[in-house]
Amino acid sequence: MAVAPTRRPRPSLPGGRKGTKSAGHDIAAMIRVDHAGEFGALRIYAGQLAVLSRLPGAKENAASVAHMAAQEKKHFDSFSEMVKARSVRPTVLEPIWQVAGYALGAATALMGEKAAMACTVAVEDVIDEHYAGQIEKLSAIKDEAELKETVERFRQDELDHRAEALARGAEQAPFYGLLSSTIRLGCRTAIRLSERI
Repeated sequence: MAVAPTRRPRPSLPGGRKGTKSAGHDIAAMIRVDHAGEFGALRIYAGQLAVLSRLPGAKENAASVAHMAAQEKKHFDSFSEMVKARSVRPTVLEPIWQVAGYALGAATALMGEKAAMACTVAVEDVIDEHYAGQIEKLSAIKDEAELKETVERFRQDELDHRAEALARGAEQAPFYGLLSSTIRLGCRTAIRLSERI
């Protein structure tokens, strides 16, 4: 005797909201990659501060980087809360981002203060386009207005970091074009990987 197939209920989005499997997956991927990105930013700034705090005459730029790092810490803490509250699996690549972020920060600072600022500009260029894409997607999901507002607020902080780094001479860094292109490529790759893994 044949049994009629039963319909599976629509999966819930984090927080108990109903939605499509795709929408829930997209939100989880957004939170995972943003959490990973803010962690990476903290590691970049930690590497830069380890070098800049020891360079004679780098006090102002070190203070600027410390201020940016403090804002990134707030972003990271916010996404950490979302990861926990929404049961989002963090990226398994975090140990790699821990080392890679610190190494990038330290290496660019060793190249000089302007190279450290060039690193910030390159990273924030990618984060700006990344957050803009997320905001566009979130605009179509009415139940995610709060997440959209958070991403918009953090995006503005990132744009402020970019503007400050430009004002501090980022474009005067040695090999600025090559350095920026390489960092942007690395960031885009990290984003793609962290969304999935």
